[in-house]
Amino acid sequence: MSKPEATARRRTSVLPLLSVGVVLAAVVAVGLVALTGGAGYVIAGLPDPGLVTRYGVTVVRVLAEAASVVCVGSLLLAAFLVPPQQSGTLAPEGYAAVRAAGIAAWAWFAASVLSVAFTAADSAGKPFGEVLSLQTLLDLVDAIEQPKAWLWTALIAILLALGCRLVLSWGWTAVLFFVSVAGLVPVAVTGHSASGGSHDMATNSLLFHLVAAALWVGGLLALLALGWRRGKHLSLAARRFSRLALVCWIVMAISGVVNALVRITLGDLFTTDYGLLVVAKVVALLLLGVFGHQQRQRGVANLVDGKGGGQLLRLAAVEVLIMFVTIGIASGLARTSPPADAVTQPATTELLIGYDLDGPPTFWRLLTDWRFDLVYGTLAIALAAVYLAGVRRLRKRGVHWPAGRIVAWLGGCLVILLATSSGIGRYAPAMFSVHMGNHMLLSMVAPVLLVLGGPVTLALRALPTSGRDAPPGPREWLLAAVHSPLSRFLTNPIVALLLFVGSFYALYFSGLFDAALNYHWAHLAMNAHFLLVGYVFYWPVIGVDPAPRRLPSIGRLGMMFGAMPFHAFFGVILMNMQTVIGREFYTSLRLPWVGDLLTDQRLGGGIAWASGEVPVLLVLIALLVQWARADEREAKRRDRREEHTGDEELTAYNAMLKDLAQGKRVE
Repeated sequence: MSKPEATARRRTSVLPLLSVGVVLAAVVAVGLVALTGGAGYVIAGLPDPGLVTRYGVTVVRVLAEAASVVCVGSLLLAAFLVPPQQSGTLAPEGYAAVRAAGIAAWAWFAASVLSVAFTAADSAGKPFGEVLSLQTLLDLVDAIEQPKAWLWTALIAILLALGCRLVLSWGWTAVLFFVSVAGLVPVAVTGHSASGGSHDMATNSLLFHLVAAALWVGGLLALLALGWRRGKHLSLAARRFSRLALVCWIVMAISGVVNALVRITLGDLFTTDYGLLVVAKVVALLLLGVFGHQQRQRGVANLVDGKGGGQLLRLAAVEVLIMFVTIGIASGLARTSPPADAVTQPATTELLIGYDLDGPPTFWRLLTDWRFDLVYGTLAIALAAVYLAGVRRLRKRGVHWPAGRIVAWLGGCLVILLATSSGIGRYAPAMFSVHMGNHMLLSMVAPVLLVLGGPVTLALRALPTSGRDAPPGPREWLLAAVHSPLSRFLTNPIVALLLFVGSFYALYFSGLFDAALNYHWAHLAMNAHFLLVGYVFYWPVIGVDPAPRRLPSIGRLGMMFGAMPFHAFFGVILMNMQTVIGREFYTSLRLPWVGDLLTDQRLGGGIAWASGEVPVLLVLIALLVQWARADEREAKRRDRREEHTGDEELTAYNAMLKDLAQGKRVE
């Protein structure tokens, strides 16, 4: 066999394993649905739509999930597991992974389009052929959330497919990777987990679970393809993926337990079909953990020692097959209803926001009535832990890090935790006034403290440099993000000001807030928007980290004072409005302690108007301290310069005075 033929065989050898895995996952999923009667049409009061719809919806879901993990994993490899060329252009290994991601994106798009029709037929209890009429399909998509979610997924998938055909640089590859992860979200935030009681916990845990699974399964497939292609940097990619895989396994385990406990009790694990599927998934996850450990202990070690990747590839191939079995079990689980005795009929408040409220939001309840937010509570704790780890690393090297920055950063993390997990976060989805307090904390208090913590400067000092000829690592990725065109665009004073101030008016006065109130994912998106927009605004104003656009002192004051009147005017408008924002949603909650929605809204407007004073005070104090320290540093630099030059400026000045006293002309 000639060398080109051998190379071609190696490059296609991952496809049989992938095909076997997809078929295995589909067979497992369909078999479980058939054994458990997971479709549940009789329970839902729907007619049986026939075999094609009943099992077709499961098969296309498996195909979509398989294509999505291949796309995510391939972009992960191209962006962060193998290095680009020094020019920033993708190296051959990264280019091949991006092309594989493009093929997977087309498959993801096709399966998502099919899922639109299949889920519409399944949700309506109709045979698949009856929904192929364009008008019928459009009506069902407009009325049912799950087909709508698959339509959004299809749009993201085709954007990825087109992007993978055009991208050649590392920067855009990283952007496509984050877009691919976002493509997992629409389906995750709809369906069983997004409805019923505790749907906030169920949805948040499912988001963690799906993202971790996609990174793990997809990353391993991409690593396997790299090994079979005999690509360069296999050892580096394996080491990086090994660390990521451990984190993903832990996240999947914890989020899976949380999601299961929301749906069933411990007594149902071995007595119901749903519980047995959960047990099967746990067993598969434990097996994956064992194989992952063996991979790290043997396969990766052999690569580091230069002994080749044969054992790694064999372990990875078995691990991939177990992963696809797990995908099949998960797909069957998604089609199986929880046991009837574990699902109680939730009250109206619990049905709409995911949990019940015990009474009016007194000051004590706002402080002590906690419900941990899995997304933002975890984010706050993780940010604090990573920051402290960076400080500890600096101190081990004998590098001082100011205590004030530590206090500011931890204070910002605490504000995020309070705003989302305390009673403020608990009551925010149900009352406009508390929501406005949550909004102000996340957009105007937490970002001020976070930017004063100097996280980028800390990371650049704590993370090791890769070296001139070494592959770029986290420090280089962070520098590239800070100096990227997107960062420069967002920190443009006009753009930052428009985003910070304009989003208030666009969200609440355009009807967007009214539409978002019914969806838990929309609350997650709003909180992310508040944090990010606030951080982007305050970063160039008082941030310790060097911003992509450095503003003079007068420009910083101008940005701050330019935002103040618009913010105050926003609060005044709310206090004087005669119509209720979100009236339909808040009325449906029927909270007995909210007698007048307009009064509660005006209270929210007062909170928005008054809270603007707090960040202004913090910013002014921070600016004064920064200016004083800048003057002090300038004085120290002048003193050091005078020590080296022998005080030349003062000597020249004295000589000039002497000449003037003697009547000499000074040139």
